[in-house]
Amino acid sequence: MAADPSELPVSKSQRKREMTALQDLGAELVKLSADRLGKLDLPEFLREALLEARRLSSHGALRRQMQYIGKLMRNVDSAPIAEQLAAIRGESAAAKAEFHAIERWRDRLLEDDQALTAWLAAHPRGDAQHARQLIRNARREQAEGKPPKSSRELFRFLRDVGEN
Repeated sequence: MAADPSELPVSKSQRKREMTALQDLGAELVKLSADRLGKLDLPEFLREALLEARRLSSHGALRRQMQYIGKLMRNVDSAPIAEQLAAIRGESAAAKAEFHAIERWRDRLLEDDQALTAWLAAHPRGDAQHARQLIRNARREQAEGKPPKSSRELFRFLRDVGEN
C-alpha cells in the first residue's frame, strides 16, 4: 500500500533549505529600518531578537544571532511576514519607478521645447508659466556650468504636480 506523499518524512536536505530560507528572511528583517520594522506584525520575542542582531558588531555573534532568529522563525508562521516584506519591497520598487519617470520628464523638458506641451496635456493642473521659468533657469545654469539648483526645483515641481 502506497503512503500518501504528504505523510512521507521530509528529507534532511529539504529541512536545511527551509531553515536557510527562514534565516534569509530574518536577515532581510534585520536590514529594515526601525520604523518599517515597527509597522510589521511580529511577535515580541522575534522583534527583540531582530533588534539585538542590529546591536551586534562581532561577525561570530551576528552569525549566531541570525541562526537564533532562524530558530525562532520556525515557531512562527512566516508566510504573513514574507508577504508584508514583499509589500514593503513593492512599495520601494514603485517609488523608484515613479522617481525615474519624473527624471525622464525633467530631462525631456530640458532638451525639447515640445515636451512641455506633452507634459501639460498629461498634467492639466500644472502651472505652465512656473514650469517655463524653471526650465529656462535650468537651461541657463546648464549652459553656464553652474550647480543644477533650478533643475532640482523643476524635479520637485514635477513631483508635486504629479502627486496632486
